[in-house]
Amino acid sequence: MHDLPALPIDDALPALLSALDTGTTAVLQAPPGAGKTTRVPLALLDQPWRGGGSIIMLEPRRLAARGAARRMAAMLGEEVGQTVGYRVRLDSRVSAATRIEVVTEGLFLRRLQSDPSLDGVAAVLFDEFHERSLDADLALAFCLQSRALLRDDLRLVVMSATLDGGPVAALLGDAPLISSQGRAYPVETRWAEPGPTDRPDEHMARTIRRALVEEEGSLLAFLPGSGEIRRVERLLAGGPLPAGTLVTPLYGDMTLEAQDRAIRPAPAGQRKLVLATSIAETSLTIEGIRIVVDSGLSRLQRFDPRSGMGRLETLRASRASADQRRGRAGRLSAGICYRLWSEASDRALLPFTTAEITRADLAPLALELAQWGIVDADELAWLDAPPAPALAQARRLLQQLGALDDGLRITAHGKAMAGLGVHPRLAHLVLRGRALGRTRLACRVAALIGERDILRGGGRRDADLRTRLEHLDERGRWGEVERSALHQVLDQARQLERQAGGPPGSVDHDDAGLLLALAYPDRIGQRRPGAAGQFRLSGGRGAMLDPTDALAACDLLAVADLDGQGRDARIFLAAPVSQPALEEAFADDIRIRTEVAWDHREQMVQARRRRRLFELSLKDEALATPPADLVLPAMLEGIRSMGLGCLPWTKELEGWRRRVAFLHRAAPERWPDIGDEALLDGLETWLGPYLSGVTRRSHLDRIDLHSAVTGLLDWNQRQAMDAEIPTHLTVPTGNRIPIDYSGQEPVLAVRLQELFGLAETPRLGGGRIPVLLHLLSPAHRPVQVTRDLAGFWSGSYREVKKELAGRYPRHYWPDDPLIAEPTARAKRRGT
Repeated sequence: MHDLPALPIDDALPALLSALDTGTTAVLQAPPGAGKTTRVPLALLDQPWRGGGSIIMLEPRRLAARGAARRMAAMLGEEVGQTVGYRVRLDSRVSAATRIEVVTEGLFLRRLQSDPSLDGVAAVLFDEFHERSLDADLALAFCLQSRALLRDDLRLVVMSATLDGGPVAALLGDAPLISSQGRAYPVETRWAEPGPTDRPDEHMARTIRRALVEEEGSLLAFLPGSGEIRRVERLLAGGPLPAGTLVTPLYGDMTLEAQDRAIRPAPAGQRKLVLATSIAETSLTIEGIRIVVDSGLSRLQRFDPRSGMGRLETLRASRASADQRRGRAGRLSAGICYRLWSEASDRALLPFTTAEITRADLAPLALELAQWGIVDADELAWLDAPPAPALAQARRLLQQLGALDDGLRITAHGKAMAGLGVHPRLAHLVLRGRALGRTRLACRVAALIGERDILRGGGRRDADLRTRLEHLDERGRWGEVERSALHQVLDQARQLERQAGGPPGSVDHDDAGLLLALAYPDRIGQRRPGAAGQFRLSGGRGAMLDPTDALAACDLLAVADLDGQGRDARIFLAAPVSQPALEEAFADDIRIRTEVAWDHREQMVQARRRRRLFELSLKDEALATPPADLVLPAMLEGIRSMGLGCLPWTKELEGWRRRVAFLHRAAPERWPDIGDEALLDGLETWLGPYLSGVTRRSHLDRIDLHSAVTGLLDWNQRQAMDAEIPTHLTVPTGNRIPIDYSGQEPVLAVRLQELFGLAETPRLGGGRIPVLLHLLSPAHRPVQVTRDLAGFWSGSYREVKKELAGRYPRHYWPDDPLIAEPTARAKRRGT
């Protein structure tokens, strides 16, 4: 190697080399600027255990992979592709002489799947592991199983700037934990909290201008996403900047050439102002940076397994992320970091960014697991295991796409999908498009979905995918297109077409909606009647377009991109699809159902025949004569909703119910419960047989409710009830007086004079149950309540007699009621 300046990592290399000489795993912690990315792979080249094997270093991003390879090649005085090379999507520089390969994590997973034993590989280095990407977690889990089963000599090194190394070391079998000090350039922190009325983009632009005036050197500003970068760039362009300031954006969706321009040293006599996302936190060296302005925000994708949709969330950056950003100002000399938040809120930052595996769409991981031969994810060793609900949802989607069978094993179609190296939805789209003779169109649609939107400003004013397809055919207006994004989409589409094989086929843009529906069967939208821009998705959720959008009036849409927020997700990218095309493509998924249900408004049973695709209704028609076996449950549902009051009760039946209820309270083990709740619960049993031909509320008046209700008792029970608790009691006058059973005990309300001559209280239930007597005046007003008639005659009768004789002088009030003749008249007979 050329003479190189000393770096902090140099002091840690002997311990790392010793650990890998005596063992096979190590965890290396080194802060930003320590030099681990470039020095560690080169240091391993001369180790005896390497033999002729290569060293693979994983990077989370293409830009970082290419930059690391270039720096190492320059240290060796070589071109990239000789001793040091790289492999990233759509680009690689390797040769037979390559011994160090810097590879993006996704590409490494594909290599692992094709060669689990990693023949010819001596070591795998996981760089920037603190970012906790899903691909890195999965690659580590696969490597650990491969070591256990196939390659116990494979060296694994996990390198991180800020991750807590203890759990990682434990996962690697108590691997040695080696730490390196960072470069000791001080970084001053300046707090620049916005005011209550400050808009974030404007506050960022003002702080950048302030920093450029106050300090010398190039400036790196961290923003949460490309939209914020473009807005701040426009704000800065609206006013003068210090002379010689070159503004360059830097984010992941840019072309590699544009990213390279952003990290190159500033031309002589100029300073750079780099507006970047978190892509610039690690691995990249941007020459001349000594000022950092940090918004303190990060944008993360979060997936909701219940809806099957993801959404981008703008969140506070973690403590580890903020420290990484701050460290960029001190890599080359003393620096300054402006933080756009307060010192008090700084203390509340979370320590680390949550692992992607805990919040991401797990469909790609589920397909990788199936291709690896894993059904139970617990077979692998994880730092954070994939959440069960999200994994289950991902597997259901893959089964729907035909990638997994009922046993969660990968199918031939699933293997073909995995071979394309894109999201399973897009892989399915490409393969189905090829089968339909639309390979080129399918590849273009997949590339448009998978890459950054080619329309300027994100294309939010036009959600139609066909508009973008027209631009790919050079039929659109070039002023509306971001040329770099367009070329990136075309490159990806051409690569997919080469991988898919077969003739290009038709490129009719009107077929785009069908292809989207094949990839997103849960996002086929059906417009709600009379509501422009309001759609119901086949997965059950709601979605919306601006009513002025050209697609808002479409009856059916296939949706590729939406935000997943709120009750109705906002649609960003979609295409119309015809019902005949859907019915042909999803013939096996269409279900014809006859639905019979109670119509609460019409108070009748309604029957409809519906042709349904998932949660969408393709056809809905009324049936004049519904199937009899479906009418009864619907009618019973209606009776339950209306309550028992809708039935034709008579006073006689209501009294009968009260008698049975009285018996049930006294002996629940012998007598049935016929309260409202019990009767409603058992409608099928006691009322169902009497509802033949009944389909509406008005029909209930003609049912034989008496037979239905009394049928709840058998013959013996009915006889016993009539004998033990009769409906009436005959009093001494010969009158039959009804008994009230509505309370806890039977009540006989009778005029006192009709009981003359009766010595004891009447009893029911074979003499077990005394009747509660409500003794009434001649005007049927209560004068006494008693269970002890004999006691009443011998006691309080005298006082009652005096009062009643005064009020009713024409009535008979004997001194001795026990020998008096009972009467219901004003005077006793013969007087």
